[in-house]
Parts: sequence; C-alpha cells; structure tokens
Amino acid sequence: MKKSIIRSTAGMLAVVALSLAGCSKYLDINDDPTKVDDLDPAYLLPSAQAATAMVVGGSFQITGGIWAQYWTQGVSNSQYTTTDQYNVQATDFDRPWLISYAGALQDLQVIVNNANSTRLAQYAAIAELLKAYQFQVLTDAFGDVPVADAVKAFSDNVIAPKYDAQKVVYDSIFAMIDRGLENIDPASTAGPGEDDLIFGGDMNKWIAFGNTLKLRAYMRLSEIDPTRASNGIAALSGASFLTEDAKIDYVAAGGNNNPLYAEILGLNFTQNLVASKTATDQMNAAGDPRVSVFYKPDTDTTGITGIPQGSFRIKWTYNFSIPSSVVGASAREAASATAPVKFMSAAESYFLQAEAAARGWLPGANARNLYQAGITASFEAYDVAPGTFITNTVAAFPATEEAQIQAIITQKYFAMCGNQNFEAWTEWRRTGYPSFFVQSVSSVLGAGQWPVRFLYPNQEVTRNPSFPGAKLVTEKMWWDAN
Repeated sequence: MKKSIIRSTAGMLAVVALSLAGCSKYLDINDDPTKVDDLDPAYLLPSAQAATAMVVGGSFQITGGIWAQYWTQGVSNSQYTTTDQYNVQATDFDRPWLISYAGALQDLQVIVNNANSTRLAQYAAIAELLKAYQFQVLTDAFGDVPVADAVKAFSDNVIAPKYDAQKVVYDSIFAMIDRGLENIDPASTAGPGEDDLIFGGDMNKWIAFGNTLKLRAYMRLSEIDPTRASNGIAALSGASFLTEDAKIDYVAAGGNNNPLYAEILGLNFTQNLVASKTATDQMNAAGDPRVSVFYKPDTDTTGITGIPQGSFRIKWTYNFSIPSSVVGASAREAASATAPVKFMSAAESYFLQAEAAARGWLPGANARNLYQAGITASFEAYDVAPGTFITNTVAAFPATEEAQIQAIITQKYFAMCGNQNFEAWTEWRRTGYPSFFVQSVSSVLGAGQWPVRFLYPNQEVTRNPSFPGAKLVTEKMWWDAN
C-alpha cells in the first residue's frame, strides 16, 4: 500500500484491517504473526488513531449511548435488545478488546520503541498520549486491565499478560502523559504532518490534548482520592487546554465511514437505535435547541419524541424520533457516514475546567465562565445559536458547590449527546449526575441496580491463563465511590 494512500482519511479502515491482521500476538497465544517493529510510523500512527476511533466511535458509542439513555432499541428490530436489558455477554466485547490491544496499542508501542530520531520523537510523543487515552478508555470500561505485560507482549513474547489493578493503571496513564508532554517540541518541523489524522501534526494542540487528558484523569479520582486529584489539577494551573475538538473526520467514499454508520451498513441500513425518552424529555423541557440537531423527527411527528428506555416490546401509538446523521446514527441518511468521532471535545475541556474550578482545585479559574464556555462550545460545534439558553433558569449557574457540579455534569451530558456517549456514561458513574436516569423497563437486573462496567471479553476468559476472574456488570469501578 502506498504511503500517500495510508496517510489519507480514505485509507484509514484499510490500515486498521492490515494492522489487525498482522498484530495479533497479544490476543492469540497460538499465533506467531509477523513482527511489525520496523514499520514506518507514518503508517502506524494513522492506523492506531483509526483503530481507537473504531472502538470509541463504534461499539463503545453504541453501548454508551444506550446506557447513558440517549438511545434505546427500536420496537421493530432487535440488534441491541440485550444491551437495553443490561444482559450483555462476554463475547460482545471481544472485538473492541482485539482492536484496542492488537491494533491501536501495539502500533503505538512500536512507534515508541523506535523513537531514535528527532522526527520519530514527535511521533512517539503523540503515541504516548494516545496510549494513555486508550488505556483510560479500557480501564474505565473493564476495570483492571493488562498494562505493563501488555506492553511487553508486543516485543518480549509475553503470551499471558497479567492484569494491573485499576489504581496502577491510572498511575501508568499519568506517567504516559508526562512522557508524551516531555518529548514534544512544538517548534520542531519534523513532526508527523498529515500522518496525524487528529491534529495534522500540530504539536501545540497535542500539548493541549495531553493537559486536558491529564485533567480528565485526575478528575476521575475526585471521589476516591480527592487529595491526589486536587494536587494534580493545581499543578496544571496556567496550562493550555483544548479549545477545539480532538476528532477524526470521515468521508463517504471508499468505505471509510464513521464506524457507527459502518455497523449500520453491515446491518443492511436497519434503524435499530431510536431516541430515548429520558434524554429527549429533559432537553425539550429545558428548551434546548440542540435536541433538533442530535435527533430527527419521524416524518409524521411534530417535534422530537422518544420512547421509554428498554420499551422495545411495546407497540407505540405515536411515531418517535431517531438519532440524526450529525451523530452518525441515522440509517437512511448518507450524511451519517461523515459524522466525526470525537476523542475529546472543546466542550468537555471547558466543563472539566469548570468542575475543577468549582471544587477549588484550579487556581485562578472562573467556574461560571468556564461552564458557560462549555455550553457555548457545544452549540458552536453544531452551528446552533444558543440564544438565551445559557442564561435561562435551567442552565443558569448555581451558588453552592454541589449544585454547581450537578449543573456542570448535566450540561456536559447534553453536550455529549450522541457524540461522546461512553464518556457521558462514565461521568454519570463517577458523579451520579445527571440525576434523571430511569431503569430500563426491560432490565434483567434487580430494582435499583445498574450496569456500571463492561464484561471482560470471552477471549480473555478462555485463552489467557493470567485472567483474574469474571466480573458482574453491576460491580463498580475502583474510582466509583458513590
């Protein structure tokens, strides 16, 4: 494959496919695949970025969208009924685990291992930051995951990687971010350029990404280790944070579609995902104009209307809305193919800073201003005029700290609708906000029980001798102290 093709967005899915075909050492202990240690980082970086986007924007987006109650299974189909019932199976998570470890993380580690020149150092800096991002996604989904042994598996033939405790994983995440930031030379002209699908090689933006990721990671510790979180965030005072979305844009040609839409194509354009009444009712009540951006009405429906979470067995007497093409989830709209996958958004960046300021952890920052900047960034991302929404009663900034945190997380939830579903669900697990979630009417869990983790993939259960044991979907994460 020619490098010019690999570098283009149109080559992303082919790159991932080739990467997965040749990088399966970690997951298949019976295979001895060809090593990729000598591959050009110009090939590996876009491959890794695209693989990460396939997970965050694909299967994690779907499960996160249902468990964050943006979406629910439609009444005429059945693809995600078990997810809506909180009755997922271990095999549901085999593919994202494979793509993460055998695809993204192996490619990133090879880049780091070969950082022996000024040009490659900039690739390696990005690779460290993306490793940190990928490991945070994995540990927030599954809990304890292999980190140290997983890295060794790529070069030292470790065939049964041991699992690291979630606290240790977070320690590793902070170390990766620090290494990445330390190696960035924003003045260097030897960076990746167009090989970087997210920022086009702009290293100043990667600095802001690293700082924002560190802020996210510290904030995740807010309920389990507030002292460490506050100290770490205070050290970020004066740092640059994201002011634009860190995302990958897609194209309609060549099968290089948004990964959620690609799954829809594989299901013969079936509209499984429909609007959840949980989110649409709240947005309608608040007079939030974004509801008509993130969702589209049925042709016979006035306004945006959802159905109760998990009510796919009921035949409703009214037509209801579906997610729009803006979030890549409208099956019959070709524009869904080009919806971006957001790794982190400008809105999230501002909301993270706002929460840190509200807690008194980010010296010199104004929580109200940052809160309003987060709402504004979300509106601007979708070319929606906010009007008086920011200052109305619903979105107005409260006076007390806990009320401020609730407002910040709730507005972050609305901003992430359909575009950062997994992160919205994760923030609900951490904080308990928004407070209006309802249990799925088809839940197989007991009253008051919720899904708070993904299940370990079946391939780990059956093929890794170091697997520490299965978890229930109701078992909380280490950082989930609520």
